[in-house]
Amino acid sequence: MFKQLFSTMNDVLEEIAGRYPLAEGHERKDLEDQLAMLKSMSDVCIEEWLLFEEKMGKLVYTGKPQPEVPACVATLMPAAVQDEEANESFARGQGYYKLYMFTQAVEEFEKLVRQQPDFLLARIYLAMGYLRLGEYGEAYRHFQFLLPLTDNSKIRAITYNAMGCIHAQNQNMDKAYEYFKMAYRSDPTCVDAAFQLVGWTKRQ
Repeated sequence: MFKQLFSTMNDVLEEIAGRYPLAEGHERKDLEDQLAMLKSMSDVCIEEWLLFEEKMGKLVYTGKPQPEVPACVATLMPAAVQDEEANESFARGQGYYKLYMFTQAVEEFEKLVRQQPDFLLARIYLAMGYLRLGEYGEAYRHFQFLLPLTDNSKIRAITYNAMGCIHAQNQNMDKAYEYFKMAYRSDPTCVDAAFQLVGWTKRQ
C-alpha cells in the first residue's frame, strides 16, 4: 500500500519537475498547488511514521513501555541551551532519545558535552541514555559528575533518583533507598519516574 502511494507521488513529482521550468500563468499556479499538496502528504507520512516508531520502540526495546526522563526536566530547558548550534545538537539527541534510539542519542550528547561540559541538561540525557542501554558504570559516572556542579534542586533530585536506580539494579537496596530519600528531600516533584524505573516501592 505504501509502496504504491509513494510510487504515485514520485510519478506526479517527476511530471511537475518536467513541466515547471516552462510553465506560466495558470499552469504554473496549478503545478505549485500540486507541489504543495505533495509536500503536505509527505509531512503527514513522516509525522505518522515518527509516532509509530516511538510506540514501536517502547515495545521492541524491552518488551514493555519505558518511563521517560522526569517531566520536571523540561523546566530546565531555558537555562540550559547555550547557543544555536548547541540547541540543534541537543534537539537531535533528544529526538533520538524520544524514539528510543539510545545509542544514537548517547553519541550526540557525548559530542555536545565534550564541546560544552557545563551543559547540564545534555549531561542528564547522556547519563539517562547510558542508563537505558544498561551501561550503569558510565551512567553513574556522569551522574556523579553532575552533583558538584549545581545547586538546582530538580537536577539534584533527578541525579539522586537515577543513582538510586542503579544501586537497586545492583541489588544494593539500602544504598538505593538512601539515594531515593536524598532525591525526595531535594525535590519531591521529580521522583516518581525513578521509582517506576525499578519497580521500587517507597518505604514508610
